Amino acid sequence: MGGLRELAASFVVPGPRGVAVRDRLKHLTPQDETVLRAVGEHQGRLASRDLKARCADGLQHSADTWASRKRALTALSSSRIAGAITKATHDQWALARRCQATHIQTLEAGIRTLRHRLSLPIGTPGTKRAAGGYRSRSGWFHKSRRLAALEARHAAVVADRQAGRVRVVRGGRRLLNTRHHLTRARLTEGRWRERWEAERWFIAADGESGKRFGNETIRVTPDGEVSIKLPAPLAHLANTPHGRYTLTARIGFAHRGVEWADRIAANRAVAYRIHLDTDRHRWYLTASWQRPTVQTIPLETARARGMVGVDTNADHFAAYHLDPHGNPIGNPHHFPYDLSGTTTHRDAQIRHALTQLLHWAKQTGAAAIAIEDLDFTTDKTREKHGRRKQFRQLISGIPTGRLKARLVSMAAEQGLSIVAVDPAYTSMWGAQHWQKPLATPKRKMSRHDAAGIAIGRRALGHPVRRRTAPPPHDRSDRAGHRTAQAPPGTRGREGTRPPATDHAPGGVPPNGTRKREPSASNTVRDAPRTQQWVQDSLLRTG
Repeated sequence: MGGLRELAASFVVPGPRGVAVRDRLKHLTPQDETVLRAVGEHQGRLASRDLKARCADGLQHSADTWASRKRALTALSSSRIAGAITKATHDQWALARRCQATHIQTLEAGIRTLRHRLSLPIGTPGTKRAAGGYRSRSGWFHKSRRLAALEARHAAVVADRQAGRVRVVRGGRRLLNTRHHLTRARLTEGRWRERWEAERWFIAADGESGKRFGNETIRVTPDGEVSIKLPAPLAHLANTPHGRYTLTARIGFAHRGVEWADRIAANRAVAYRIHLDTDRHRWYLTASWQRPTVQTIPLETARARGMVGVDTNADHFAAYHLDPHGNPIGNPHHFPYDLSGTTTHRDAQIRHALTQLLHWAKQTGAAAIAIEDLDFTTDKTREKHGRRKQFRQLISGIPTGRLKARLVSMAAEQGLSIVAVDPAYTSMWGAQHWQKPLATPKRKMSRHDAAGIAIGRRALGHPVRRRTAPPPHDRSDRAGHRTAQAPPGTRGREGTRPPATDHAPGGVPPNGTRKREPSASNTVRDAPRTQQWVQDSLLRTG
């Protein structure tokens, strides 16, 4: 077992902190759409201008610079709109900084791998823990050029981070690059332009506790009436007093509608965002609010009623139910999903698979779900796996980030806790200790099913292996391993071994051999010695 890294302790994942619901704005008049487009375009320009100023400040940002930016925006909109824009700008800049740090880590991982492989002689075979040398001089040369390119890119990104520079595109860099590949994206220039402008609009407002219905800028009444506080340059478009425009649409949240109604009735903060789906030509309103911090249950409480171990794969979840003692119950369950296609399709597939998983976990009676705390940041680089393109695509296809966020929020609604465990060696040890013993003619065990058992046992605090050796003085021969060879003269040494219970009746044990009683030797020299003296009764004399 030498060389194994130390396993991290399991922990209960904290519950969700926020809630977001969405509903469609139906039956909007042409005037309503005109006003929404004008507001979004005007505030979008202000948001772009503010983001440019924030990026120019870099690390020199302070409360004074923020106050000056907000004062400039207030003159062109309102104090509340200016606060929402500056807050969104700060969040976007902070996200860009986090992505920049992650990009640096990815580059450093690729550089380390390239330097290691280039330092080895050509043709050196690799091991399970480290890649070997390159196959040819040509491959070595091209990878040396690749190393130089990564080092130059790394130096540029590190210089940007030290200077406080970030690369941010309002509307998305991917959509911006799509402008150069309209044929491949099956878009016309007009359709792309419409989508680009809609993504850069800004029609959002942060909630305020104590204000009427929890928001003064975008107000939604309990009966579903939606009104917007217009910025100063667009005040002439108002159709109600105090510079407000009331939409003809009525909103009603089918999901969490009662919770939303309770919040606005108590004038608690609710944030709103209005956006246009250009593919469907539909307007939507999203409401979001924060929940108070919920204390997670202790790990021992989560283990009390057993655990459902879940192994995450590129195309399905493999789950197994375990009792509090770590014993598998029933048969394994698979919950498939397809991550090909559009982002909306992939998101729907993950949500559907998680819904099935949570409903089944609820039926088992378990109080928690155990899942691996996966992070493939350093494993997605092509420098580590080289020609194994399919394996890199397999790793990239596993939905780690989106799965964590969605699973935690959906499990909280079902009253289930999530226990995160260290993912090290779960697939290898699960297949070693559980795949063959649980396989029967009517039950097919895969490597992923065995990994689910390993994950569940680790979350329960048990070792992955099925059984451990007892203390030395509690074994059959009082000292030493119970499977050690018995010395000559031990009773039962040549007897039949007890039947095996780790394989199907009539099948072959996992070691591939059948257990039987030892046969007698064919030679006198190899005959067993009893070392017992026997006196014949006929030789006795009176």
